[in-house]
Amino acid sequence: MPSVLRCGNRSLALARPLIMGIVNVTPDSFSDGGLYAGKNSAVTHARALLDEGADILDIGGESTRPGAASVSPDEERRRVLPVIEALADCGATVSVDTQKPEIMKDAIAAGASMVNDVNALLAPGALEIVAPSGVAICLMHKRGDPRTMQDDPRYDDVVGEVRSFLAERVAAVRAAGIGAERIVIDPGFGFGKTLEHNLVLLQRLAEFTGLGVAVLAGLSRKSTLGRITGRGTGLRVHAGVAAALIAVQNGASIIRTHDVAATRDALAVWNAVRQAR
Repeated sequence: MPSVLRCGNRSLALARPLIMGIVNVTPDSFSDGGLYAGKNSAVTHARALLDEGADILDIGGESTRPGAASVSPDEERRRVLPVIEALADCGATVSVDTQKPEIMKDAIAAGASMVNDVNALLAPGALEIVAPSGVAICLMHKRGDPRTMQDDPRYDDVVGEVRSFLAERVAAVRAAGIGAERIVIDPGFGFGKTLEHNLVLLQRLAEFTGLGVAVLAGLSRKSTLGRITGRGTGLRVHAGVAAALIAVQNGASIIRTHDVAATRDALAVWNAVRQAR
């Protein structure tokens, strides 16, 4: 696996797990929909996440929760571009969470140095936009779209099938000239997976590190944690931290989370023990 993640003209060392803080500029996200839907509230929240220890800020303007409807490119652009511009100006490493090629292009021009795509750059034109830009990319696995993805998802071998898909996407982007140090893969916890699928993927996450690129895990506040603990969305911080620790123990290089401070502290302890002599 590369020792750094290259995000445009930035390089983030992967000697310790990185934290990607989530900023949902949407009215309908499952965890915090509406809280940061305006530019000022989103930027203030993002700056707070930086202070708490986020290495990357992931800005999204379209909810991908189960059952979510899509939004128009114009609406998504209106939501995310002012936030990306404001945060890029303050020197943050900014990721745009989008599956629309036209939003990727505009976000990169606005200062985003990473594209986080739940559709793994499969949309026509997406790869051609991202490849020459120099930005980092995150390729995620999902089955179906948000409206239908949790309608009885089935696999014969969830780890094998997800890994095979991601291996194909890594090969495709490498063939387009994108180096391994720019690539992140995400097995897509909760995107067309049952509780049992998610648990097996987390248990066997180390098998994805063999693809030679950084692995991202995003379980923060998800329904899987609610089903295990019986707690509502806003009460899943401790479960999310536990999942993050398991993920990094099993090879994750990046944790995507709403709860940056708690995750940062837990990973600091984990990293200190790992480095102790």
